[in-house]
Amino acid sequence: MDTQQNTALTRALAEVPGPLPTSGVIHIVIPHADRFTIVGNHLAQHPDLSCTAVGIAVRIQSLPQGIEVGIKALAARCREGEKRIAAALRELEAFGYLRRVRDRLPSGRFITRTVFCNHPTALVHPRRPAAPQRPAAPAPHPASAPALAQVPTSAPAPAPAPAPGPASAPPPEPDMSAPPPVPPPPVLSAPPAPLFVPLVPPPTAPKPPPAPLPRPNEPTPELDRAATALLSDLRRHAPQFTLSETDIRQLAPGVAAWLERAAHPDAIRRILTTDLPQPLRHPAKLLKHRLTALLPPPLPGAHELTAPARPRIAVTPFQTCDGCDRVFRSPAPGHCRDCREHRAHRSEATRTAA
Repeated sequence: MDTQQNTALTRALAEVPGPLPTSGVIHIVIPHADRFTIVGNHLAQHPDLSCTAVGIAVRIQSLPQGIEVGIKALAARCREGEKRIAAALRELEAFGYLRRVRDRLPSGRFITRTVFCNHPTALVHPRRPAAPQRPAAPAPHPASAPALAQVPTSAPAPAPAPAPGPASAPPPEPDMSAPPPVPPPPVLSAPPAPLFVPLVPPPTAPKPPPAPLPRPNEPTPELDRAATALLSDLRRHAPQFTLSETDIRQLAPGVAAWLERAAHPDAIRRILTTDLPQPLRHPAKLLKHRLTALLPPPLPGAHELTAPARPRIAVTPFQTCDGCDRVFRSPAPGHCRDCREHRAHRSEATRTAA
């Protein structure tokens, strides 16, 4: 008696048209009159988006214009944490549903706008307008059907000679069996440029080829012997790196390039064997990646480590004026500016008096 029976659900199942499936989901579709959002199956059934990203996309699509949809704003509205919301937003941005655009206001201040597109594929590949349908030819009248059937289709019937007399003959009736003229196809302009192009390539995009394994500039037998010994000795420090002879021969040039750049063998061993993924499936591929991506630069020379010479600044020395003992700056001893002006004024006055 404690099990509650949902009579409304039972009635709804009885009204579902057709036979009910024996397994799987059964849809009870009730039309919405208000507060609903249209979501395309390209988003709801996206094969590469996580369910969290699909849910965040539906939540953003249901919000009105101008609502803040940042990570913290969505974390305040949803039960997911900021890390899951940030990962979901990155997924939506990778597939073109979300985009952040930097815009400049008339005041000169820059702002970041968040743009959400509910169907990004339609922007990249816009649909072309459908060609107008040709109107169907009207059916001939039943009374004139036998007469029309007797007229051959290869050559038109000859026009009758005009009857003599002042009265003109009536114009001939149009041939209803001929198809109407077909209008020329509409001139389609070039498709517009896509307005919403994802900045991050999709996971199915072709990946660039991997970088080649580094090699020494001047390979020597000593470098090759030291690199081979270091790779063979790795299994003593990390049993996961029990390499075959083929792997050691392929990876030896990379270790030789490190040794040529004065990298210490202990430092190379520590970089190659620490912080390993669990489980380690392909040790040779991991060593190749670390030897290529973490290659140190060559050591700088002695002249490169020397501090650049500072430019010398010429300083004008101090001098003592011979007339008033005032200190002034000048490359040579003599008089200060006031004494020079006073002497020039006095000599001018003497010249005028003479």
